[in-house]
Amino acid sequence: MAGHIVAMGGGGVLSPASKLEEHLLELSGKPRPRIAFLPTAAADSGERIALFLDAFRGRECEPEVVTLFGMPERPAERIAAADVVYVNGGNTANALAIWRVHGVDEALREVWRNGGVLGGWSAGGICWFEDALTDSFGPELRPLGDGLGFLAGSFCPHFDVEPQRRPLFLDLVGQGLLPPGVAVDDDAALVYEGTELREAVAQRPGALGYRVGPAGEEPLETRLL
Repeated sequence: MAGHIVAMGGGGVLSPASKLEEHLLELSGKPRPRIAFLPTAAADSGERIALFLDAFRGRECEPEVVTLFGMPERPAERIAAADVVYVNGGNTANALAIWRVHGVDEALREVWRNGGVLGGWSAGGICWFEDALTDSFGPELRPLGDGLGFLAGSFCPHFDVEPQRRPLFLDLVGQGLLPPGVAVDDDAALVYEGTELREAVAQRPGALGYRVGPAGEEPLETRLL
């Protein structure tokens, strides 16, 4: 049975205080899950890696970092062995291209199919869907066009904090240039079990998830963690 996908908007992440990250671990159902961090979208940033390790060392988990720049060591095999895979923000298109070269895309699917948890914020939320609104190709937002497609439809993070995202996402979905989909504010996340949206959660009061269709946006009931 397919596991969970947690698509986050952004906000207070890579922090020991992040309730979204704590929930990511809880969904594994294991007392001490093995969590693999994929910092590809930020070009394996040393700063992001250090923040991840600082945020997760004190939690009940076994943190590991899987890098793909330089000379990667068995990345697909290491990802496939994880209980939880956590993807950071950055350039979604670049991350997808590099994952496909190294077979990480299929390893991620294997984790999910075997009941594991996939999650991330911004690019790490976008990647699981068929399409999304992205700045991967420059400062102007545009459709991504080539997500992993584990989840149907489109996705938009940072719905409440980047002023251009909300109106553009609504416009593109309304015109049929992006398929109907979902969006999340920073500090909120959408939790899928298999391909079914189970709930929206947030670590900040007022942060929400949304369904977005040709007729506009519909706020989702969002549980505060």
